[in-house]
Amino acid sequence: MSALGAIGSTLSAIYFYSRGHFFIGTLVTIFFVLSDLFDGTMARLSGGGSRWGALLDSTLDRITDAAVLGSVAYFLAQQSDRLLPVVLTALVAGSLVSYIKARAESLDIECNGGIAERTERLIIAFLAIGLDGLSVPYSLAIGMWILALLSLYTTCERLRIVYKGSR
Repeated sequence: MSALGAIGSTLSAIYFYSRGHFFIGTLVTIFFVLSDLFDGTMARLSGGGSRWGALLDSTLDRITDAAVLGSVAYFLAQQSDRLLPVVLTALVAGSLVSYIKARAESLDIECNGGIAERTERLIIAFLAIGLDGLSVPYSLAIGMWILALLSLYTTCERLRIVYKGSR
């Protein structure tokens, strides 16, 4: 389930977003991401979760997230759009949010929480990208600024959580 969702969402994001087809790309990508969002929960409920499965799921999530924002960034770069640094900031900060949690857990420090966890970041990104595809003025800019700022804030929140947990 994880692999199918990740492959579908990654390929659809790359195909549609890199060409500027934001609305249809959002619809198709969300379809695949939804299956990817529920796979971990399904594995835990069925008692089939494993450490390998958790690692694979987390890795595939990072690939999907990078494909979504990376493809938007690619399109913006082709247009010489001034929003590109904001999208790249959101991409890097979102990766840091996930990295800090993974690194903290490897140190036996619980690091849950933060204002913009993966689901929230995806909702903001898909809303902004999809609305831009419907030609809603400034939706991409507003959404990407919100995404970048909340991701940076969450990065700081998680660093604080780990700092406190390490003392």
